Amino acid sequence: MVRILLADDHDIVRLGLRDLLNAHEGWEVCGEAPNGREAVRLAASLKPDVVILDLYMPEMNGLEAARQIRHELPRTEILIFTMHETEQLIREVLAAGARGYVLKSDAGRHLISAVEALSHHKPFFTARVSEALLDAYLNSGAKPDAGSSFSALTAREREIVQMLAEGKSNKEIGDRLSISVKTVETHRANVMRKLGINSIVELVHYAIRNELVEA
Repeated sequence: MVRILLADDHDIVRLGLRDLLNAHEGWEVCGEAPNGREAVRLAASLKPDVVILDLYMPEMNGLEAARQIRHELPRTEILIFTMHETEQLIREVLAAGARGYVLKSDAGRHLISAVEALSHHKPFFTARVSEALLDAYLNSGAKPDAGSSFSALTAREREIVQMLAEGKSNKEIGDRLSISVKTVETHRANVMRKLGINSIVELVHYAIRNELVEA
């Protein structure tokens, strides 16, 4: 039995995926999450074979969730299921440990094949994504890595960047992460220093530019 965890903040998307995957003999959707933080928690508890992650989710995006799941469960395969396919984004996804990438526009043709491949620990990328990967490789020496500053942040700092960009207050973040407001302020100051940013407005622009949140 191939056990699959779904994470997407749209109920109707999860419902459609669940019906599609459960109809496949030998597969079972063992859990569903509406955000990246819940996906990480459920993955640790359920230990699925494959995790399907939407990229843009509240509280913790799919990229950060992929990093944390891969760190805790190196044998669990991760499939990114998104509407976006920029070269930079695909590089970040690979660096996070995901080995599958399917565009939502291609779901009808490729999602089953992707889960099948990942269940046998084989990577899966659609032709469009493979072309973007090739372009990224060929152009890798021609332009700097836009995500290098962000990769210098700790996992907790990356979480706080997303929540700040989503408009949450220091208190809301502290309550959600079970840390004090002072600790949030310390993380926030460290983030600003590392990224060379001086205001929340700049931070929001940075998060949108680096596709951490949707505009």
